[in-house]
Amino acid sequence: MALLRPGLCAGLTAEMAPLLRASGLRTVVDFVSSDLEDVAQKCSLSYKALVAVRRVLLAQFSAFPANGADLYEELKSSTAILSTGISSLDKLLDSGLYTGEVTEIMGVPGSGKTQVCLSIAASVSLGLKQHVLFLDSTGGFTASRLHQMLQAEAEDEEEQLEALQRVQVARVFNIYEMLGALQELRDSFSQQVMSCMGPLKVVLIDSVSAVIYPLLGGKQSEGLALMMQLARELKMLAREFSLAVVVTNQVTRDSGTGPLKPALGRSWSFVPSTRVLLESKEVAWEKGGMQRVASLAKSPRQPTGIQVQLDIGNSNGQGGSPATTTQGM
Repeated sequence: MALLRPGLCAGLTAEMAPLLRASGLRTVVDFVSSDLEDVAQKCSLSYKALVAVRRVLLAQFSAFPANGADLYEELKSSTAILSTGISSLDKLLDSGLYTGEVTEIMGVPGSGKTQVCLSIAASVSLGLKQHVLFLDSTGGFTASRLHQMLQAEAEDEEEQLEALQRVQVARVFNIYEMLGALQELRDSFSQQVMSCMGPLKVVLIDSVSAVIYPLLGGKQSEGLALMMQLARELKMLAREFSLAVVVTNQVTRDSGTGPLKPALGRSWSFVPSTRVLLESKEVAWEKGGMQRVASLAKSPRQPTGIQVQLDIGNSNGQGGSPATTTQGM
């Protein structure tokens, strides 16, 4: 909060500031919310001068109101919807990934989180010819699997190679390396030196829990601070540069039989706009067989609880079933 001091604005003189502080008005908020007639009498100051100073401070520090229609038009012009390469998942996400937002893919180990990330990388690099940054903190990224996905979609080897070159991979095995990679990305945008890499639209992080979990032990306050620093960086990158940021996360249970819930706690829960839970379930459309299922746990656009069959075993990712609604999500 801004402190009242001489020169903070026109009219706030070296004589006026100490008199205001002596009467208990130390910040801008204190001053603009006070009764100026009372302040003028207590401090032996000109009421007219105090009103002039308040007008300047309000203009200088207040947020200007924005028209809702203007905000909507700005949103439409800056938001793109990107396919994940999996038709049923796109349907669950109301057409795909939205730029300007953080989307979280969560599930137990082996539930298919990395496969979904690879599918997104293949779809964006090949289908949209946009560039992807893949931050791998688990060692789960495999170029051969990504190549298989690209081969299933394009027969031309040169086209496959070009798509592979649009996917930039960075190995980041702790929170400091991850924050460093994101800062480099921010710097490259700010300095407009992205031309060497091309138009970037997606940042994939597999996984956030792998770098945050080790910090949440003894020095918990430090770990929480670093987690929230990462959260702010991801949200700012998504908004400021119109990126779709996708992160993977582990899940936990309160008890052995409790429902699955995302790891990292309540503080992290405000970071992703959309959360998708991956799990294996016995599903009716498979005649009692086990099938990977994606359930919508959080969304600004769709009702939560919707679930779809997620066929990421096929490289083309086109398998899927109509969306259904389940209870208890």
